[in-house]
Amino acid sequence: MEKKKYVGGLAVACILSLLLFLGETLFNTRGEPREAVVALSMLQDGNWILPVNNGIDMAYKPPFFHWLIALSSWLTGGVVTEYTSRMPSALALSVMVLAGFGFYARRRGAQVAFLMGLVTLTNFEVHRAGVNCRVDMLLAALMVLALYRLHAWTEQGCRGVPWAGVLCLSGAFLTKGPVGAVLPCLVTGIYLLVRGRRFLPVFLSLLRIGLLACVLPLVWYAAAYAQGGERFLQLVLEENVLRFLGKMSYESHINPWHYNVMTLAAGFLPYTLLVVMSLSVVRYRQLPWRGVPVVARLRRYVREMDDVRLFTFLSFAVIFVFYCIPKSKRSVYLLPVYPFLSYYLAAYLLWLARRHRRLLKAFGAIVGGLSVALFVTFVCLRAGWVPDSLFGSGRHAAQNVAYLHALQTSPIGVFRLVVVLLPVAAVAVFVRMAAQARPMALVGSLIGMVFTLFMALDAFYQPTVLNVKSDYGVACRIASVVPVGKVYSYRTDVTEANRMHPFTVNFYLGDRVVPFEVFLPSEGFLLVGNDEIEVFRQTYPAYCAEEVMDFRHRSCDDHKLLHLYRFYQRED
Repeated sequence: MEKKKYVGGLAVACILSLLLFLGETLFNTRGEPREAVVALSMLQDGNWILPVNNGIDMAYKPPFFHWLIALSSWLTGGVVTEYTSRMPSALALSVMVLAGFGFYARRRGAQVAFLMGLVTLTNFEVHRAGVNCRVDMLLAALMVLALYRLHAWTEQGCRGVPWAGVLCLSGAFLTKGPVGAVLPCLVTGIYLLVRGRRFLPVFLSLLRIGLLACVLPLVWYAAAYAQGGERFLQLVLEENVLRFLGKMSYESHINPWHYNVMTLAAGFLPYTLLVVMSLSVVRYRQLPWRGVPVVARLRRYVREMDDVRLFTFLSFAVIFVFYCIPKSKRSVYLLPVYPFLSYYLAAYLLWLARRHRRLLKAFGAIVGGLSVALFVTFVCLRAGWVPDSLFGSGRHAAQNVAYLHALQTSPIGVFRLVVVLLPVAAVAVFVRMAAQARPMALVGSLIGMVFTLFMALDAFYQPTVLNVKSDYGVACRIASVVPVGKVYSYRTDVTEANRMHPFTVNFYLGDRVVPFEVFLPSEGFLLVGNDEIEVFRQTYPAYCAEEVMDFRHRSCDDHKLLHLYRFYQRED
């Protein structure tokens, strides 16, 4: 009965934090529409293997994520929207959270598993990825699910084939390439070796699982090669081999190894602050391993772990170290480690609630202070007490003033007002729970404050501000002038390996924006940024270009001021 209660609570938490507000925020970065437009082109052209978008582009990643977007869009009317584009990420995170609860509840108890699920939902990096149209959350969920199934397989003596795990590995492979299948197998192999299994049987067993996981992806790769040929192979090499070696034809997120430490600390906010605060209660002199060399200490720690703790530790450590090796690093690459860190933090929260309640109360006071400050700021903005002059006259002053006006004037109905008030209500609940002696109530109310903060941000603050930043309005104005047919774009910062497009405008125009230099039409409409029209006139002197619209809007893709021109070839 207790487990059912916790499962129901986690399911409700997933719905409230992930599924209610997915469509509120317009696309406002180039990453989301770049993925969504692939699914759009699948539905428009019927090519589900290697669709072409932006006029000439093949998708940089395998298609499983885009298939799911297309499927969710087809089930809801056949139109790709912000909501349907983000649905696969939200559902993937929900499944990962519920599966994590099931895994740890059977092995560590329902309370800590429930808190582990809530912590996973309410840290910054995972929540952001769960409401984004990017492949990373789906990849992370499939890798974590595969790890759970492979560990269950090891508990059964490595007998038979863990078919559910194989399917998860195949899905991860089809989401972002072979790394999705390799890493869970690597973690499992190291776990078995640490537990004293012989290398050759472990290698052969995992090789069999890995080869089975490759069957479905290889079918797609063969079909894609039949369509894309050498260009497709070069793209596969670039994304899966050269990216790992840091030898890509263009720089892509090149960062030092300690970048992962910083992004993990930032991504785990606000709980990172609690961990830092809790260092004050650690008594180093009481640690049993004081004075023992680091390597020996680590060996002893690993040797004394039970199976679940060892599996959890290795799932974090191996994946983290692996992603420190490539020169290309992004914070979202580390998403698979968050559920395992969340388990440790959940157990730590319960320990603090029993031994150091004052520390949790202090942390809760900080979170509660942020909640109250956010609401007070909201009241000041709505009352008009914040002047435009506060933002000065810099490059982004006009955009910042637009954000301010949006927060001041955006309609706010009863539902939005309730959501905005929720963080303040959560503070009141925390104050009441802090006066009681129940550790679970204290920790739950603390996480509840973080949870309601995310809800308020997703329901009102974020869409109100970021919709101003979006290029959606530009796309609508272009559609009023060019309701059908192609719209051409021209960029001066273009390389063959990393071609820039107006991705957001292209999505909202239904994948009608194509690069001018590829098609060289005799006439049409041209979308350019900043003063690129002058370079266009110098490069193509046979064309005349007349300005149709100056949008006075800085693109959310590349921060350039957008202009629309009508062009035609000179008759002479």
